[in-house]
Amino acid sequence: MKRIISLLVPALGMLSSLTYAADDYGAAIEAFKRAEQTQPFFNNAYGYAIFPTIGKGGLGIGGAHGKGQVYKGGNVTGKTSMSQVTIGFQAGGQAFNQIIFFEDDRAYNDFTSGNFEFGAQATAVAITASAQAGAGSTGTSAGASGGSSAGKQAESTYHKGMAVFTYAKGGLMYEASVGGQKFSFDPIK
Repeated sequence: MKRIISLLVPALGMLSSLTYAADDYGAAIEAFKRAEQTQPFFNNAYGYAIFPTIGKGGLGIGGAHGKGQVYKGGNVTGKTSMSQVTIGFQAGGQAFNQIIFFEDDRAYNDFTSGNFEFGAQATAVAITASAQAGAGSTGTSAGASGGSSAGKQAESTYHKGMAVFTYAKGGLMYEASVGGQKFSFDPIK
Protein backbone atom coordinates (compact mmCIF):
# COMPACT_ATOMS: atom_id res chain seq x y z
CA MET A 1 0.00 0.00 0.00
CA LYS A 2 2.75 2.49 0.94
CA ARG A 3 4.63 1.55 -2.23
CA ILE A 4 1.60 2.34 -4.42
CA ILE A 5 1.10 5.69 -2.72
CA SER A 6 4.80 6.52 -3.05
CA LEU A 7 4.52 5.83 -6.79
CA LEU A 8 1.37 7.96 -7.16
CA VAL A 9 2.85 11.17 -5.76
CA PRO A 10 5.58 11.56 -8.45
CA ALA A 11 3.10 10.55 -11.17
CA LEU A 12 0.70 13.30 -10.11
CA GLY A 13 3.58 15.76 -10.13
CA MET A 14 4.48 14.85 -13.71
CA LEU A 15 0.87 15.26 -14.83
CA SER A 16 0.67 18.75 -13.40
CA SER A 17 3.48 19.88 -15.72
CA LEU A 18 1.40 19.15 -18.84
CA THR A 19 0.30 21.99 -21.17
CA TYR A 20 1.29 24.96 -18.97
CA ALA A 21 2.50 25.81 -15.50
CA ALA A 22 0.22 24.89 -12.60
CA ASP A 23 -0.11 28.50 -11.52
CA ASP A 24 -1.14 29.88 -14.93
CA TYR A 25 -4.63 30.95 -13.89
CA GLY A 26 -5.05 33.37 -16.80
CA ALA A 27 -4.58 30.64 -19.41
CA ALA A 28 -7.04 28.33 -17.64
CA ILE A 29 -9.66 31.05 -17.34
CA GLU A 30 -9.25 32.00 -21.02
CA ALA A 31 -9.63 28.35 -22.07
CA PHE A 32 -12.98 28.18 -20.26
CA LYS A 33 -14.07 31.60 -21.57
CA ARG A 34 -13.54 30.35 -25.15
CA ALA A 35 -15.71 27.26 -24.59
CA GLU A 36 -19.36 27.69 -25.65
CA GLN A 37 -20.53 25.66 -22.67
CA THR A 38 -19.08 28.02 -20.07
CA GLN A 39 -19.49 31.45 -21.69
CA PRO A 40 -22.98 32.05 -20.21
CA PHE A 41 -21.71 31.21 -16.71
CA PHE A 42 -19.01 33.88 -16.87
CA ASN A 43 -21.75 36.42 -17.68
CA ASN A 44 -23.98 35.66 -14.70
CA ALA A 45 -22.08 33.71 -12.00
CA TYR A 46 -21.66 35.19 -8.54
CA GLY A 47 -18.11 33.81 -8.52
CA TYR A 48 -16.03 30.78 -9.39
CA ALA A 49 -13.11 28.59 -8.32
CA ILE A 50 -10.51 27.76 -10.98
CA PHE A 51 -7.98 24.92 -10.89
CA PRO A 52 -5.43 25.32 -13.72
CA THR A 53 -4.10 21.80 -13.24
CA ILE A 54 -5.46 18.83 -11.37
CA GLY A 55 -3.27 15.75 -11.66
CA LYS A 56 -4.97 12.39 -11.24
CA GLY A 57 -3.48 8.91 -11.25
CA GLY A 58 -4.06 5.45 -9.95
CA LEU A 59 -3.53 1.74 -10.07
CA GLY A 60 -6.21 0.16 -7.89
CA ILE A 61 -5.86 3.00 -5.41
CA GLY A 62 -5.76 6.46 -6.90
CA GLY A 63 -5.56 10.07 -6.04
CA ALA A 64 -5.89 13.56 -7.44
CA HIS A 65 -4.67 16.92 -6.30
CA GLY A 66 -4.74 20.49 -7.52
CA LYS A 67 -4.44 24.05 -6.29
CA GLY A 68 -6.66 26.91 -7.33
CA GLN A 69 -8.04 30.35 -6.64
CA VAL A 70 -11.53 31.54 -5.77
CA TYR A 71 -12.98 34.65 -7.44
CA LYS A 72 -15.94 36.90 -6.57
CA GLY A 73 -16.78 39.96 -8.63
CA GLY A 74 -13.66 39.44 -10.75
CA ASN A 75 -11.34 39.63 -7.72
CA VAL A 76 -9.37 36.83 -6.06
CA THR A 77 -10.80 36.20 -2.58
CA GLY A 78 -8.69 33.21 -1.56
CA LYS A 79 -6.75 30.11 -2.38
CA THR A 80 -8.20 26.63 -2.55
CA SER A 81 -6.89 23.13 -2.95
CA MET A 82 -8.61 19.91 -3.99
CA SER A 83 -7.67 16.39 -2.91
CA GLN A 84 -9.28 13.13 -3.89
CA VAL A 85 -8.69 9.50 -3.02
CA THR A 86 -10.33 6.77 -5.10
CA ILE A 87 -10.57 3.03 -4.62
CA GLY A 88 -11.64 0.67 -7.39
CA PHE A 89 -10.66 -0.53 -10.82
CA GLN A 90 -8.46 2.20 -12.31
CA ALA A 91 -5.19 2.52 -14.15
CA GLY A 92 -3.37 5.46 -15.68
CA GLY A 93 -3.09 9.16 -15.14
CA GLN A 94 -4.43 12.40 -16.51
CA ALA A 95 -4.31 16.14 -16.00
CA PHE A 96 -7.26 18.49 -16.38
CA ASN A 97 -8.50 22.00 -15.60
CA GLN A 98 -11.60 22.39 -13.47
CA ILE A 99 -13.88 25.35 -12.84
CA ILE A 100 -16.73 25.54 -10.35
CA PHE A 101 -19.24 28.35 -10.89
CA PHE A 102 -21.24 29.70 -7.93
CA GLU A 103 -24.76 30.85 -8.78
CA ASP A 104 -25.24 33.03 -5.70
CA ASP A 105 -23.74 34.02 -2.35
CA ARG A 106 -25.16 30.89 -0.67
CA ALA A 107 -23.20 28.59 -3.00
CA TYR A 108 -20.09 30.77 -2.68
CA ASN A 109 -20.35 30.71 1.12
CA ASP A 110 -20.86 26.91 1.15
CA PHE A 111 -17.68 26.43 -0.87
CA THR A 112 -15.60 28.92 1.11
CA SER A 113 -16.76 27.64 4.51
CA GLY A 114 -13.59 25.54 4.70
CA ASN A 115 -15.48 22.25 4.95
CA PHE A 116 -16.67 21.50 1.44
CA GLU A 117 -16.80 18.15 -0.33
CA PHE A 118 -18.09 16.74 -3.62
CA GLY A 119 -19.16 13.10 -3.58
CA ALA A 120 -19.37 10.64 -6.44
CA GLN A 121 -23.08 10.66 -7.36
CA ALA A 122 -23.14 13.41 -10.04
CA THR A 123 -20.79 14.34 -12.88
CA ALA A 124 -19.14 17.45 -14.19
CA VAL A 125 -19.56 18.63 -17.78
CA ALA A 126 -16.50 17.61 -19.77
CA ILE A 127 -15.58 20.26 -22.34
CA THR A 128 -13.55 17.66 -24.26
CA ALA A 129 -14.58 14.04 -24.76
CA SER A 130 -11.58 12.62 -22.90
CA ALA A 131 -12.02 14.59 -19.68
CA GLN A 132 -13.83 13.15 -16.69
CA ALA A 133 -14.21 14.27 -13.13
CA GLY A 134 -16.64 13.17 -10.48
CA ALA A 135 -18.73 15.60 -8.54
CA GLY A 136 -21.75 15.33 -6.34
CA SER A 137 -22.87 16.25 -2.86
CA THR A 138 -22.42 14.88 0.62
CA GLY A 139 -23.65 16.30 3.87
CA THR A 140 -24.43 19.98 3.68
CA SER A 141 -22.40 20.65 0.56
CA ALA A 142 -23.59 21.17 -2.99
CA GLY A 143 -23.18 19.18 -6.17
CA ALA A 144 -22.95 19.58 -9.90
CA SER A 145 -24.78 18.09 -12.81
CA GLY A 146 -24.17 17.55 -16.48
CA GLY A 147 -22.67 15.04 -18.83
CA SER A 148 -19.88 14.57 -21.29
CA SER A 149 -19.70 16.58 -24.47
CA ALA A 150 -18.16 14.65 -27.31
CA GLY A 151 -17.76 17.43 -29.86
CA LYS A 152 -21.17 18.99 -29.30
CA GLN A 153 -22.32 21.58 -26.83
CA ALA A 154 -23.24 20.11 -23.47
CA GLU A 155 -26.14 21.62 -21.59
CA SER A 156 -25.60 22.41 -17.94
CA THR A 157 -27.46 24.35 -15.32
CA TYR A 158 -26.67 25.06 -11.73
CA HIS A 159 -27.41 22.22 -9.34
CA LYS A 160 -27.68 23.31 -5.70
CA GLY A 161 -26.06 26.58 -6.72
CA MET A 162 -23.00 25.17 -8.50
CA ALA A 163 -21.96 24.10 -11.99
CA VAL A 164 -18.72 22.20 -12.60
CA PHE A 165 -16.77 21.91 -15.86
CA THR A 166 -13.52 20.14 -16.71
CA TYR A 167 -11.13 20.56 -19.62
CA ALA A 168 -8.71 17.73 -20.48
CA LYS A 169 -5.05 18.64 -20.72
CA GLY A 170 -3.47 15.24 -21.30
CA GLY A 171 -3.04 11.68 -20.17
CA LEU A 172 -5.15 8.57 -20.28
CA MET A 173 -7.03 6.97 -17.45
CA TYR A 174 -9.44 4.05 -17.29
CA GLU A 175 -11.45 3.87 -14.13
CA ALA A 176 -14.56 2.60 -12.46
CA SER A 177 -13.94 3.96 -9.00
CA VAL A 178 -15.66 5.73 -6.13
CA GLY A 179 -14.27 8.77 -4.40
CA GLY A 180 -15.00 12.37 -3.55
CA GLN A 181 -13.28 15.67 -4.03
CA LYS A 182 -12.51 17.57 -0.82
CA PHE A 183 -11.69 21.26 -0.88
CA SER A 184 -9.90 23.60 1.49
CA PHE A 185 -10.14 27.39 1.38
CA ASP A 186 -7.78 30.05 2.71
CA PRO A 187 -9.08 33.63 2.40
CA ILE A 188 -6.75 36.43 1.33
CA LYS A 189 -6.26 38.76 4.26
